[in-house]
Amino acid sequence: MSQMRDDDHKVSRKSNEDDLEQLLLQGIPSTPNTQEASPYKTAAILHHDDAEQETFPDHDAQGALGYFAEASQDMATAGLELGLGRHFACADFCNQATEKAAQAVSLLRTGHRTTYDHDLRSLGEKVGAPQEIQDEMALLTPFHPENFYADTPPEEADEIISAEQASSYIQSARKVLRWARGIVLTL
Repeated sequence: MSQMRDDDHKVSRKSNEDDLEQLLLQGIPSTPNTQEASPYKTAAILHHDDAEQETFPDHDAQGALGYFAEASQDMATAGLELGLGRHFACADFCNQATEKAAQAVSLLRTGHRTTYDHDLRSLGEKVGAPQEIQDEMALLTPFHPENFYADTPPEEADEIISAEQASSYIQSARKVLRWARGIVLTL
């Protein structure tokens, strides 16, 4: 009986390998089912302040989800850095998380990242963030390393930012991520 099961498994496995080989060699056949739009082709976002729906036909949903995942990882790292007493690193990761969250919204809405000059408020404005989110983003702008190290020697970075300040930057970044999550994860 065990031999019969092994033989069935080998036949099924061989059939799957043959099917996969055909797909690789010939591509996916064009049928009405494969010509349909993928679930990522269009997304509808329901705005909280009204019932009007907005669609984004040229969006990059997978890219947006990837960027949002990176933003979430950066938030976790910011918390670790705070716990280790590396306050500038914490603020830097908050800056990065905020940028990636906004870029996730940009990818979803336009299909590409938005160019900007490390001014997170400007990025927020360009991607359509509400004013209160732009204000939170502005608090994190100074912590892009290029900007920060222009006036601060690296060895003094952690002394300039207190644990309380770093903790408040985490709160600001979390607000931005909550806003972005409400857009990106409604696919």
